[in-house]
Amino acid sequence: MKAVQFSCFGSPDVLQVVEIPVPELAPGEALVRVHAAGINYFEVLMRADRYAVKPELPMAPGVEVAGIVERIGAGADPALVGARVGVPLFVLGRAGGYAEFVAVDAASLICLPDQIGFDDAVALMVQGLTALHMTRRSGVKDKRVLITAAAGGVGSLLVQLAKREGAGLVIAAASTKGKREFALSLGADLAIDYSGSDWPDAVRAQTDGLGVDLLYDTVGGAMTKAALGALAPGGELVFAALGRFDLDKIDLDQLVLKNQSLTGFALLPLLSPENIRTDLTKLYELAANGQISVLKGGQFPLHEAWRVHEAFEDRTVSGKIVLVP
Repeated sequence: MKAVQFSCFGSPDVLQVVEIPVPELAPGEALVRVHAAGINYFEVLMRADRYAVKPELPMAPGVEVAGIVERIGAGADPALVGARVGVPLFVLGRAGGYAEFVAVDAASLICLPDQIGFDDAVALMVQGLTALHMTRRSGVKDKRVLITAAAGGVGSLLVQLAKREGAGLVIAAASTKGKREFALSLGADLAIDYSGSDWPDAVRAQTDGLGVDLLYDTVGGAMTKAALGALAPGGELVFAALGRFDLDKIDLDQLVLKNQSLTGFALLPLLSPENIRTDLTKLYELAANGQISVLKGGQFPLHEAWRVHEAFEDRTVSGKIVLVP
């Protein structure tokens, strides 16, 4: 079968399509033919050796997959054969989703509603669970909420979930008119252009000079420092951009002086085999019923994985991009 891996760190062209054997099934496992494999920004960072965790080489990326069960190993449920399933490899501590097949513990598979496409199922894994757990850990009800990168995969879902959970005001921050209009179409109350240096002033102007109570930052870097200017006294900054934390002592002192709080967010420690099934099923049901929408970014064949990584680095990605073997 075909799979994508990299044997050295570097630019997108280190991603190579290789031929490897179709996985052999151990008892209790299922072989899934991949119909969509998600690409995430942290995989781009890993490939360039810029992630917080250094992977061993050769590295086969891809932690979220959706497809159809091809066959099963001894002891697995025969009814799974032919089922449409989501495969959250990241919960199993696994990668290798940029491939034609994956073999996993059959008990980890999550059946998909008929109304959910494979690309939707993939988009609601890392990104959907991130948005869901972010709103849970820092409640939004009746608060003024600012969401950075609001037209992105996580941001667009945060907008929708924050509205569903009763946020008093949802402000979407995005860099282009089209992205801001998209965020508004998802339910955001206001949209702010954060491509200029004075955008925190615009946020305060839209909140009667108060700023926001809750700020979800999935961008990091210089954006975090600027975003502090939009945060109200006593407000909370939720930081979810591992490896891109650039606040210094002066920034942290200002947080203390204003009684503001900084909450770090990392998805994986919050997940367990018990809650992953419940949470993904909930997200799939919301999508199947039209209560949340997934922003699709397009489909690419395996041999163009490098092109998608390149687009991530050029910041031209909008929505969830999947590889289709």
